[in-house]
Amino acid sequence: MQNKGLIKLFAFLFGIVSIYQLSYTFITSKVENEAADYAASVIPASEEDYVAKRESLEARYLDSISSEPVLGYTTYEEAKKKELNKGLDLKGGINVTLQISVKDILKGLADNTKNPVFNKALAMADAASKDSDDTYLNLFFDAFDEIKGDTKLASPDIFANKGLSDEVNFQMTDDQVKPIIRRKIDESIVSAFEVLRERIDGFGVTQPNIQREGTSGRILVELPGARDIARAQDLLSSTAQLEFWETYEPGNQALIGFFIEANERLKNIVGDAEAKTVKEESEIDSLLSDVAQDTLDLGSQNNPLFEKLQLNAPGYAIGVAAVKDTAQIGEWLRMPEIRRLLPAEVQFTKFLWERPTQGAEVASLYALKSNRDNEPRISGDVVSDARAQFDQFNRPAVGMDMNVRGAKEWEKLTNEANLNNTGIAIVLDNKVYTAPGVSQVGGISGGSSEITGTFTVNETKDIANVLRAGKLPASADIIDSFVVGPSLGQEAIDSGFTSFLIAMVLVLIWMIMYYGKAGAFADVALVFNIVLIFGVLASLGAVLTLPGIAGIVLTIGMSVDANVLIFERIKEELAKGKGKGQAIADGFENALSSILDANITTGLTALILLVFGSGPIKGFATTLIIGILTSLFTAIFITRLLVDWYISGKGRSLDFSTTLTKNLFKNINVNFLAKRKIAYVVSSILVVVGVVSLVTQGLDQGVDFVGGRNYQIRFVDPVSPSEITSELTGVLGSASAKTYGDANQIMVTTKYKVDVQGTEVDNEILGLLFNSLQKYLPDGATYEDFVPGGTNDNIGVMKYRKVGPTIADDIKKNALLAVIGSLAVVFLYILLRFRKWQFSLGAVAAVFHDVMIVLGIFSLTSKFMPFSMEIDQAFIAAILTVIGYSLNDTVVVFDRIREIIGERGWKAGENTNLALNSTLSRTLNTSLTTLVVLLSIFIFGGESLRGFMFAMIVGIIVGTYSSLFIATPVMFDTLNAKVREGKVKE
Repeated sequence: MQNKGLIKLFAFLFGIVSIYQLSYTFITSKVENEAADYAASVIPASEEDYVAKRESLEARYLDSISSEPVLGYTTYEEAKKKELNKGLDLKGGINVTLQISVKDILKGLADNTKNPVFNKALAMADAASKDSDDTYLNLFFDAFDEIKGDTKLASPDIFANKGLSDEVNFQMTDDQVKPIIRRKIDESIVSAFEVLRERIDGFGVTQPNIQREGTSGRILVELPGARDIARAQDLLSSTAQLEFWETYEPGNQALIGFFIEANERLKNIVGDAEAKTVKEESEIDSLLSDVAQDTLDLGSQNNPLFEKLQLNAPGYAIGVAAVKDTAQIGEWLRMPEIRRLLPAEVQFTKFLWERPTQGAEVASLYALKSNRDNEPRISGDVVSDARAQFDQFNRPAVGMDMNVRGAKEWEKLTNEANLNNTGIAIVLDNKVYTAPGVSQVGGISGGSSEITGTFTVNETKDIANVLRAGKLPASADIIDSFVVGPSLGQEAIDSGFTSFLIAMVLVLIWMIMYYGKAGAFADVALVFNIVLIFGVLASLGAVLTLPGIAGIVLTIGMSVDANVLIFERIKEELAKGKGKGQAIADGFENALSSILDANITTGLTALILLVFGSGPIKGFATTLIIGILTSLFTAIFITRLLVDWYISGKGRSLDFSTTLTKNLFKNINVNFLAKRKIAYVVSSILVVVGVVSLVTQGLDQGVDFVGGRNYQIRFVDPVSPSEITSELTGVLGSASAKTYGDANQIMVTTKYKVDVQGTEVDNEILGLLFNSLQKYLPDGATYEDFVPGGTNDNIGVMKYRKVGPTIADDIKKNALLAVIGSLAVVFLYILLRFRKWQFSLGAVAAVFHDVMIVLGIFSLTSKFMPFSMEIDQAFIAAILTVIGYSLNDTVVVFDRIREIIGERGWKAGENTNLALNSTLSRTLNTSLTTLVVLLSIFIFGGESLRGFMFAMIVGIIVGTYSSLFIATPVMFDTLNAKVREGKVKE
């Protein structure tokens, strides 16, 4: 081997850089363990809320030492930024896909026009978007063109308005306006991206990830390590629409008269049955009576509104109600027949509820002075700065500063409030946070103000954060979310690390047992390979996920494959009587073609997976690609350096086998082609049975492909899935529960309100689950214990996944494209590499055979297997990996066929059989090693990986069979008969 010195230098530099990059991860791990030990020594496990208290103490400890030097070249704060990133499944946290509403942006650009053509086109686009893959904007343009008549996009009441006057004028055609609107939409999405990035930067998690997904208007956000899930979701989906409204004076007679009339009208609307509902005595009722001692005596058994709402609330609120009744009251007050009862002087009144504190049972209703356009007196765009602070009573509050225009409006508004004895309601996202009066005569000048209320410190930080970052230009709906509790992440780390170590040890032992000292050199190269993989991941800032660990462990098997190919070729050269040095040189050279072809085909499938996959699947593809590159380097160069170094010493002998394996697979002469008809029949039966099962039984599709929500819930004692399914079906309408791993853990899947977006629905479902399953939880377990990231890490929802129907369709489409794209790319590669379409056909036939059998087995066995066999993105990753592995195997065989046929000709299949027999040792050795690796992950890698690993195990077994009995026979049978018989040269 030439340039040994250069290779040694590169190997040394790569190793040093990798160790250096990984050192930051070891430093942060060491410091965080010290912080955990310190917190545990101060807060005993017997203390109430010890988990939350320990976390708080750990955070303070880490903050106090963050800038202190560690090992003389870094600090904890710096090391944290450079450590190996861990994904949600290893660290816990939240991953969401946000859909920025293009409809909201269009309405804003059109200045909320009432134009009937514009609004009908929006409605048509809404309907079409449910079944179309096209963008919302294109659907809107198509709908507008269909119904526009003489109306133009550049109409004065659509886009030729004051706001767009610099770019759109009345003379423009629709084709001229459309590019401008496209650009404005894109600018708004970029603005939303920047607003979200600013908010996330202030949230306080390390290594957040935010990225746009093409031009779809979707934004992917990942917050690893975030424990307060509800807080994170509110931060991401909140539009931060800050508004200032004037309230009415207390006891406004016109409003009181309206409520009396509304109650009378509701008697008929609600109906006699509900009107006669007897008011139950409760703690909430006593609370209501406490806060409304002077309320009008309007409550009776036949007053639907006043049974739920009491007037004359404290302060500037108009009424007070139980939190559970606010939705019903709001629905009544929005009814057109009720709104028409408002007197002329208060006809534009806007009713909003206060933002209740956590655990509150009552909420106040505010009546705000509005106008015909429903616009606030002052909007949040006048806020120039915001900060978390404490008020005069040392309570958490939010301070704000306004720009010059805002300061003038603020002074005017506060002066009127003082004169009218009214309050100023500070409203954020349609919730009243506070509504203080103004005691200062002449109003408040200077533009500084303060939002007070019953806040926590974190809440004031978040409010200030979103106000500083600005409001989103449109609503942001969470259409896909994945939440993992921190304890589940730690369990994933433990199980992943265990499977990794077991796989490593088994492979290292096998290589020494099979190849002796040469196997030990391959082991050194393999360990170095692992160091390089982790080092590259750390230096690139890539995210390590549980499927990523699976990708690394699979890389171990593939790295072994390269060494097996080399050692088998060296053994062949030695059998020809060549000297050790020459045999080694020729062995490495002859194996290179097969190694490159095999890794390129696998690499191509990994690239397809990287392009079409998402989330953890990208992590799997990333580690697989990195592993392929590092495996090539270590197998071709590092193993060669070690072997050359050893044989260069005097008196050293290096055999590439042991006593047990010396004559293994020697002089084997199996007539594979003679058995091809039997193989065709067996394979046809398996494929047909699988297809029949797929048609009749189908596959157990996960929420990735059909939409919905699933929740992994853990209890202390074993539970009955059928009993829980029955419990939840009555509450959620459609629900199923399956045992997930241990008997005390289930996976609940539901499509309840799958079309409805928003954190309110997520919280509603969590509440329904808690109420329905509370009897299965330990005595005293609270809602806070139950939710992910709650106060008890050992029970409740460990993780949950939500996929909206729109994104589920996209995931399904991308999965199909990934499989088809993989087959097409590999077909072309093999065609270019082997210059015969018969080779490509044989390879694709084998891959199609393997995929159909895996799908058939999943369809046949999904109902009785003791682990989840849902078809999701991870399953698609497994299928693509099976495709890559099957092709890897097939390409190695084809490479040997090409070599032998090139030397000896076809000879009616004799030399084809010779090629198959000569690669049999490598084929079985690599397959066995890879199976050992996959089995270790299947057994020890955690429940979430079992279905994924099962698909790959079946795929490896079937792929090994198909490379011998399907790919080569199909290739051989499609050759010209005369060429096959050796009568005609190619």
